[in-house]
Amino acid sequence: MRYVNFSPDGKTHQLGLLEGSTIVSLGDATLEQLLEQGADLAVWAAARRSSGAQYNANEVTLLPPLTRPGKIICVGLNYADHTKESPYDQPTYPTLFPRFNTSLIGHRAPMIRPVVSDSLDFEGELAVVLGRGGRHIPLEKALDCVAGYSVFNDGSVREYQFKAPQWTVGKNFDGTGAFGPTLVTADEVPLGGKGLKLETRLNGKVVQSANTSDMVFDVASLIVIISEAITLEAGDVIVSGTPAGIGWAREPKLIMRDGDVCEVEIEGLGVLTNAVRDEVPQR
Repeated sequence: MRYVNFSPDGKTHQLGLLEGSTIVSLGDATLEQLLEQGADLAVWAAARRSSGAQYNANEVTLLPPLTRPGKIICVGLNYADHTKESPYDQPTYPTLFPRFNTSLIGHRAPMIRPVVSDSLDFEGELAVVLGRGGRHIPLEKALDCVAGYSVFNDGSVREYQFKAPQWTVGKNFDGTGAFGPTLVTADEVPLGGKGLKLETRLNGKVVQSANTSDMVFDVASLIVIISEAITLEAGDVIVSGTPAGIGWAREPKLIMRDGDVCEVEIEGLGVLTNAVRDEVPQR
């Protein structure tokens, strides 16, 4: 199933199933609520689908599948080719940092190029949404925790990312974390999200191309390692890292500008599209 979080009128939100270009509304519940309640997403949707109103997916506002995840844990340097283009050695332990809910935007929403820096970069990534969690999760049970997968563009303000050894600020500017357009349930995706082609395009030109099987730490391993220290919970999101090709590693640097269009496509999960817009400072 392909769940979407959408607004039919720009004010209210609804949860729906995407079927082709049609969204079947399932009401005003959120994926966060359903996952926290331990609901079986397939059974829950089947009970409501027949009575749901239908919308054209191109005529509504698509929101991030989850707008307020409990935790968003991002993974850096998780593709060896990306590590080679960076100033770092390949780590033997995942490089983890948080993203905050205030940075999230949905499919077709503007990705905001901040007024304080000319260094907004793209990072196409596989997002993993958890349906259950725990501490010290064993490897053989790790993938049982996955509710589904989505697409993420980890927009990074490089100047601020590298102001200090810790990357958090540069990864959390408002309006830079694109997420969506759908949550595809785990039963429709290869085990662990492996073997999926990931491609990022800037203004139609391919700038990143990889396969999710190339990750240094796969999805199951990330769940195990993170849960050694942190209690994972239903509704948490793990953003699993980006491959080579980032704009900051190029000469000359390829920095996103106002009017650019960035697309991240992951095989079987869909295309996440965002136009870049300059920030308008609030006064």
